[in-house]
Amino acid sequence: MPNRKNLHKYRYMYLLAIPGVLYFAVFKIAPLWGLSLAFVDYNSFKGLLGSEFVGFANFLKFFRNNNFWLMIRNTVVISLMNLIFFFPAPIMLAILLNEIKGERFKKVTQTIVYLPHFLSWVVIAGITFFIFSSDVGLVNKMILANGGDVIGFLSNPKLFWWFLLGQTTWKEIGWQSIIFLAAITQIDISLYEAAEVDGATRLQKLRYITLPGLMPTVVTMFIIRLGTVFDVSLDQILMMKNSFVADVAEVFDTYAYTQGIMQGNLSMGVTVGIFKGVVCMILVVTANKVITAMGYDGIY
Repeated sequence: MPNRKNLHKYRYMYLLAIPGVLYFAVFKIAPLWGLSLAFVDYNSFKGLLGSEFVGFANFLKFFRNNNFWLMIRNTVVISLMNLIFFFPAPIMLAILLNEIKGERFKKVTQTIVYLPHFLSWVVIAGITFFIFSSDVGLVNKMILANGGDVIGFLSNPKLFWWFLLGQTTWKEIGWQSIIFLAAITQIDISLYEAAEVDGATRLQKLRYITLPGLMPTVVTMFIIRLGTVFDVSLDQILMMKNSFVADVAEVFDTYAYTQGIMQGNLSMGVTVGIFKGVVCMILVVTANKVITAMGYDGIY
């Protein structure tokens, strides 16, 4: 706790911090009482205190669900695809943007790649439908015009995960690149000047200066990404899901939504959330220890 002297000295800083503290207190800390719903058979008429305590019965029911391993597979595959293909994409984009010399062209390019972030998943799903649907899709119209047969892109389970990856990459690659661009600007410019004097090529400067300078940020963002590895965009999947791809679209978030919102089983919805949180915490702690052992600075 700050003493009176520091409290008076930094009073305006503490005043500025009040909205943030209130936000976390109201929206992050206060709702934690709801975690207790996972340990009761919640009845909305009796309330939390009047509901029957069932211990870990909800967790056992969740683990014994016929679709549990299906949800594990789908969630893990979608998350791994994002880690393998999407995570490096903003890094490469940031490096490419940094190499642009014309300031006006660079600003225009940045604005264009940032814009999709502000579109809702409803709009993006609509664009996807307009391009790839079987009846009104532009791609299928071009195929028909050239004598081909209609292809059910959006009803093909083998393509569903790739559509999710493509949408996520198009929507977020520009926005995610901002933090890596900021990291590049923090690299000492004298390193590039010395390398240029020594006759280093652009690729050599990229390999020996830019990439090593980016590694602390990349490591930190990777660990943070692991903390959300079981979080897939519920809005995105709900917009893209249909009966043909149900088996590859069922993830923990859709199950929690179905149980908690559609069927009113709030206890099961909270149970799924706790399970995801525990698994992600284990992944973050493990990854942090491994990365620290490799010689990089972790997040704590």
